[in-house]
Amino acid sequence: MFTAKNYVLASSLEEAYRLNRRKGCRIVGGMQWMKMERSSFDTLIDLSALHLDTIAEDETGWQIGAMTTLRQLEQHKELEAYTGGAMKEALRHIVGVQFRNLATVGGTAAGRYGFSDLLTLLLVLPTQVTLYKAGNVPIADYLRCGLQEDMITGIHIDRSPLSCHYESMRLTETDLPILTCAVSRTDTLWRIAIGARPQRAIEYIEPAGADTDPDGIARRAADNIPVGSNMRASADYRRHLIRVLVRRSIEALQDTDHLHTQGERHADQG
Repeated sequence: MFTAKNYVLASSLEEAYRLNRRKGCRIVGGMQWMKMERSSFDTLIDLSALHLDTIAEDETGWQIGAMTTLRQLEQHKELEAYTGGAMKEALRHIVGVQFRNLATVGGTAAGRYGFSDLLTLLLVLPTQVTLYKAGNVPIADYLRCGLQEDMITGIHIDRSPLSCHYESMRLTETDLPILTCAVSRTDTLWRIAIGARPQRAIEYIEPAGADTDPDGIARRAADNIPVGSNMRASADYRRHLIRVLVRRSIEALQDTDHLHTQGERHADQG
């Protein structure tokens, strides 16, 4: 459990940013993982009065505030439809509804947790992390960089044409994952993200060209994505899971496209 000397309910983003630059200060989200730390802070900074708990949609996509909860994302019908159910699938296994009602998007992004289902999925979507000073940064770049003084105000998901699928391997329904896998496809690219390696999620990209063999794409992904061992699984087992989950995801996307094409054909004939 952490301890803190002071608590500040920030009245503006600028106030929160200035406080966060001070040594010993920490911005808090839902505090679901933070409460497991054994740390001492001078000041906790709360953003909950800054109206960052909304999902705003326009013609370009969705702007998701940093204080938006995982449960809000899970229940958002437009994002569920855009991702073909992948958003809901990625979130529904995370601990329990009570936990998802408190855990926030900003806290998840800032934590860069290796076991994060959400970050794995966001890597295969056209996602940018919105920073107070730096503006929008591609999520892959944000996850690769180290800790920084800037402050997350939200994320933005562009409304770009794609299809995607999400898979994970767990020992029990709400346990932390052994491996997470997200795959998306556009007209030109396969984008594959693997998390819980056990390190944070990383992506593998290859052209969506003539080679549409799921086994071949899955094998190349397993060969190019580094994995390690921990108490949950060995590196060899995780490498095997990459091949299985990536192949399963690609087959699911190909089946969906086939059924969609058939449905359009029957509608035209009718």
